[in-house]
Amino acid sequence: MKFDEYVKHDALSLAALVREGEVSSKEVVQCAIERIEAVDAKINSVIHRRFSRALEEAESAALPEGPFRGVPFLVKDLDGTLAGEPYNAGTRALSGYIASHDSELFARFKRAGVVIVGKTNTPELGLVAFTEPQLHGPTRNPWNLGHTPGGSSGGSSAAVAAGIAPMAHAGDGGGSIRIPASHTHLFGLKPSRGRMPMGPDEGESWHGFVSRLVVSRSVRDSAAMFDATHGMDEGAPYTAPPVERPMLEELSRQPTKLRIAFSSKPLMASRTDRDNAAALEDAMKLCASLGHEVKEAHPPLDVHELQIAYLTVVAACTAGVVDQIAAMTGRHPNPAHYEPVTWFLSQVGRYLSGAKVEAARMVIARTTRSMAKFFRDIDVFATPTCAVPPVRIGELLPKPIEVAGLTAVRNAPPAVIGPVLEKLLFGLAETNFAATPNTMLFNMTGQPAMSVPLYINGKNLPIGTQFAARYGDEATLFRLAAQLEAARPWKDKLPAL
Repeated sequence: MKFDEYVKHDALSLAALVREGEVSSKEVVQCAIERIEAVDAKINSVIHRRFSRALEEAESAALPEGPFRGVPFLVKDLDGTLAGEPYNAGTRALSGYIASHDSELFARFKRAGVVIVGKTNTPELGLVAFTEPQLHGPTRNPWNLGHTPGGSSGGSSAAVAAGIAPMAHAGDGGGSIRIPASHTHLFGLKPSRGRMPMGPDEGESWHGFVSRLVVSRSVRDSAAMFDATHGMDEGAPYTAPPVERPMLEELSRQPTKLRIAFSSKPLMASRTDRDNAAALEDAMKLCASLGHEVKEAHPPLDVHELQIAYLTVVAACTAGVVDQIAAMTGRHPNPAHYEPVTWFLSQVGRYLSGAKVEAARMVIARTTRSMAKFFRDIDVFATPTCAVPPVRIGELLPKPIEVAGLTAVRNAPPAVIGPVLEKLLFGLAETNFAATPNTMLFNMTGQPAMSVPLYINGKNLPIGTQFAARYGDEATLFRLAAQLEAARPWKDKLPAL
């Protein structure tokens, strides 16, 4: 199989070819390997290659008979571990660490039949919405190499957009499935809180903000992987409501007339770029043409209160993860092993009191109740996925003077410098959310949300539209996504890499 043929297929189509004997799994996996070797020097998406093992697994009679049997796949070097393989999470603090076991999600990926050919780049600990870690260097957007593919699943999204694999693992704690999907013209759905397995090492991540699935070129691949992997795992603290039927079946069911509210006003910042607003307007015209009721509405939100609550939880959890890494490696936390922003967040997290973290959780709980009321009269809420088009590489990195300031306080005890750091973090809240203000809300409320690739601006940069539904209602989103995909197909729109 040559690349020109390989790239025409989504993951389910490739699996069908393997199942019918028209092509072997080894041939398909070899296509992915050759594509990595051809283009990854340009985009830097695959930071760990397991080519020999992948080819062996592709030929193995023990390869599971799942829906994606024999299909090449990539996993993000975060949000899960792969037994016997490096796990870095974008940080020097985990250099040399080899995972001892599969996370439950990765085990389910394997049972679905995929062949994992490598691991993809991610920002340090997945903390930012761009993928430029000091450890591995920046991942570049295949649509324009001078721009970011987003983050934290930037390596996965760049690889899929470049045609390396039709689908790749992604995780989302503040938009990290939807943001890179938006930036690289892919489909990406963040499932409801409690929908996907988090074990055996986590009960929840970032107080329940994080959910995991894939980025894909087709809606049906995401739906089928959802079907193959969702569900409560052993010891989970809670689970999402049961689904009525498989999501792959939902795709064939026409959505009823949906009540879709939309807003181009950013949810947690102050400005939306005109191209992103135009993308939303275009998407709403398409939805109206498909028979849906479309109206403008904006949820009641205390933006500054939400910004502080989100950053409080992330800072506290960053401090916890730094300690967890120390336990995993047997090495005492060392600021020299972390990027300045990561260590800064961990310092703030160590200073924050339990009372402040609990206050943040109460803000989030109130907002979740408020959003449930907002959805009484609507089925779906739409926004631009991001507030601006993909920015240039380096544009969102801290400025030299900021790095100097953060470096100067790296060794200061949190009890001494904590009040200053906390004030600095919350004072920069608007800056923190300026480019990607619309995704975090649904991590906090636990609602499912997706980015759909319907628009490319005049500079050939993709801009996605976000749709969110009620908690537990992925079915409505998948049905709507399938309808949009049929009306305006995007799978074969590839960057001229």
